Amino acid sequence: MKIRNTFILGLASVVLMHCQSPTATQIEPHQLFTNNAVLQRDIAMPVWGRANPGGAVEVEINGQVERTEVSQDSSWQVNLAAMEAGGPFQLIIRGEEEIVLENVMVGDVWLASGQSNMEWPLSAEVDNYEEEIANANYPNIRLFTVYRNTSLEPLNQLDSGSWQECSPETVANFSAVAYFFGREIRQEQDVPVGLLHSSWGGTTAEAWVSETSVRQMEDFSALLDALRVDESGDLSFSEKQKLKEQVIAQADARLPDVTVPLEDQDWSVMELPTLWEDANPPLAGYNGYVWFQKTFTLPQSYENQPLTLHLGAIDDADITWINGQKVGETEGYNVLRTYEIPPELVKGGENTITVRVLDTGGGGGFSGPADKMYLARDGQQLSVNIVGDWKYDQNQEGDFPNVSPYPQEPTLLYNAMINPLLPYPLKGVIWYQGESNAGRAQQYQTLFPLLIDDWRAQWSIGDFPFLFVQLASFSAPGSHPENWPRLREAQLMTLSLPNTGMAVTIDVGDSIDIHPRNKQDVGYRLALAARKVAYGEENVYSGPIYESMRVADDSVILTFEEVGEGIFKMPDEKLRGFEVAGEDRRFYPAQATIISDTEISVKASEVARPVAVRYGWRSNPDVNLYNSEGLPASPFRTDDWEVLEIES
Repeated sequence: MKIRNTFILGLASVVLMHCQSPTATQIEPHQLFTNNAVLQRDIAMPVWGRANPGGAVEVEINGQVERTEVSQDSSWQVNLAAMEAGGPFQLIIRGEEEIVLENVMVGDVWLASGQSNMEWPLSAEVDNYEEEIANANYPNIRLFTVYRNTSLEPLNQLDSGSWQECSPETVANFSAVAYFFGREIRQEQDVPVGLLHSSWGGTTAEAWVSETSVRQMEDFSALLDALRVDESGDLSFSEKQKLKEQVIAQADARLPDVTVPLEDQDWSVMELPTLWEDANPPLAGYNGYVWFQKTFTLPQSYENQPLTLHLGAIDDADITWINGQKVGETEGYNVLRTYEIPPELVKGGENTITVRVLDTGGGGGFSGPADKMYLARDGQQLSVNIVGDWKYDQNQEGDFPNVSPYPQEPTLLYNAMINPLLPYPLKGVIWYQGESNAGRAQQYQTLFPLLIDDWRAQWSIGDFPFLFVQLASFSAPGSHPENWPRLREAQLMTLSLPNTGMAVTIDVGDSIDIHPRNKQDVGYRLALAARKVAYGEENVYSGPIYESMRVADDSVILTFEEVGEGIFKMPDEKLRGFEVAGEDRRFYPAQATIISDTEISVKASEVARPVAVRYGWRSNPDVNLYNSEGLPASPFRTDDWEVLEIES
C-alpha cells in the first residue's frame, strides 16, 4: 500500500506539473532557434536559452513536450527525445508568453568552418556563379551564417543570425563550398539539410581551438598569456578591439547628422577601382574610414527610371548613397556590391554617388576589377562611366587602431564563433583551412588533430565525422617551396583519426589566385567523403593514396589504395609529377608507368639506386594521376627528410 500511495502521489505531482501553466518571463531562445531551423535527427536535441530566474519553460514539437525550471543564472535547457527526419514543424516555447517558431525541419546539420576558401561566397564569381545562384531553389536546405567576432573569453551567445531557406536571394553571399556540399547531401540523402557556416578568411587553425586544448602546446600557451598582458607598453589585443569598436560606434552614431553629398572641393583624387594602398599616391598602411564621391551625368530621358548600381567588391564594408539617399550597405571583402536605385532618386543631368568605406586592416578600398563597376537599367549596362577619378577623404572619422583583420591568435575565434554553437547537435563538420599555417607544417601535424579532438570533446556527441579539404595547387609567392607540400602532408596524416575524410583538390587550384573559383568540385568531393564516413556507403570517395614502396633494381614500385577499379591517366599522356632520389637526396624527374590496377613503377636515369619518391611535391605541381572514379591522387613523399629553414 505504501508503494502504491507513493506511486499515486508521484503520478499526481507529474500530472499537476503538466497542468500548470509555464511561468517563465522574458524568454529568449538561443539565436540558433529561429524560424526555418534544422534540428539534428536521430539524437537527443537540446533546446536552450535565457529567461528571468525561477519560472518554468515548456517546449513542444511534433507532439513531444518537455518542461524545465529557469536556473538562478537565468539559463534553461530541455532535452527533446531523438526524432526522425521530417517536417515542417512548429517549435513552441512557452512561458507567460508563447514563442512559435515556424517551418522547423528535422534532418542533418553540418558545420562549415575554416578560412577564406570556405568563406568564399557564390557571388564572388565562383564558376558559373550567375546560373548557380539563379537555380538555388532548395527550400529544404537551410542556411545560417555566424558573423565574424572575436573574444578572449568563451561566449555563449551570438550577436545575431537566423536560419534562411536556400534561395537565389539567400545563397548569393553564403559559403559556396558549403552550399555545393549541402546540395549534394540533400539530393543523395533526401533529408532536410542545415548548413551552419562559421569561417573567417586569413585565419589560423589555433584561433579555432579552445583554451583548454591549445594550452597543451607550449608555443600557443605563451601567446595566450601575451594577448592578455602586453609588456611592450602597447595596447593589448582586447584594448585595441575596444578602441576599434568605439571608433565604429562613434562613426555610425554621427551618420544621421551627416549631409550627403558631402562638400568635396578640397578632397584628393583617386582612380578607381583600386586598393588605396596601391593608389597614386597610396594611403599606405591606412586602416579606417575613407569617403568616396563621384558625380556623373545622365540623359534627361533617364529621370525617374530605376537603375542598378554595381560597385564590384569593396574591402571591407561600405555604405552607399545616391543623391543623398542611402541605397545599401554590405560587409565582406569578397562580396560584389549591387544596389537598386529607386526611380525617384534618379535625375536627368548630374547625379552623385557617395560611398563610405571601412577597412579594418590589410588592403582597403575598391578591389576591382573595373568591369564590375557600372550602372545598369533593365539588366543592360549603361554607357555612363563610373570608373576612373573619384574624390576621396580619409579625415572624416577618428583614428583607427592597428588590429589585424585576420585574427590568428589562439582561441579568439573558437571563443566567439564556435563555443556559442554548443551544444547544438551536428551530423558532422566540413573544414577548409591551412593556407595561413603553411610554413608550420610540423606544428600542424599536432595542431590539426588537436582541433578535431577538441571540437568532438566540446560537443560530447562522440567522434562525429570531420571532413576537410587538402590545399589546392597555388604558386605561393615568397614562400619556401616545401611549405605547401608539407602542409598537405600534415593534412593527409590527419586521416589517421577515426571518422575523418579528405577531399583532394590538387587539380582544381589556380596558380596565381589563392582562391580558386571551382568550388563545385570541392563541395562534391566533400560530399563523396560524407557519403562514406557519415552515411556508411561503400563508395570510392578519394583519389589514390600512397600505401607502400619497394625497390626493384633501378626502379621503385609504388602501391596505392583508394584506386576504385584501378589507377588511371589519360591514354595520350605520360604520368607527370613523380621524382626519384638516391642516397644523396637529390631528386630528379622520373618516368612513371602503371603496371597494375594498384601499382606504378618509377625510375630516373640519373638515379641508379633509388631510395625515395615524391609526387606532386610543389606548391603548384603539374600532376595527372587519378583513379577510375576520376579523383586525383594526393601528393605524397616516401621519405621523412627535413629542410633546415621552412618558415616563409
